[in-house]
Amino acid sequence: MIVERKNNEILVRFSAGTKASKIQSILDYLRYEELTSKSEATEKEIEELTKKSKSDRWEKIRKEVGLDD
Repeated sequence: MIVERKNNEILVRFSAGTKASKIQSILDYLRYEELTSKSEATEKEIEELTKKSKSDRWEKIRKEVGLDD
């Protein structure tokens, strides 16, 4: 693995033999950290948003499957 700093970026290079799925998991986490680093949302706001999202998703699935009838 090679790590380089260039301007405002950090470049990480892995050998071709490294499993892509393992690298992708790490990259997903780092992307999450990058996107949320400047967030001012509280834990309570995040919990409420998650609850609303799951509720809306369940309603959509119920309608698609016909459980609403």
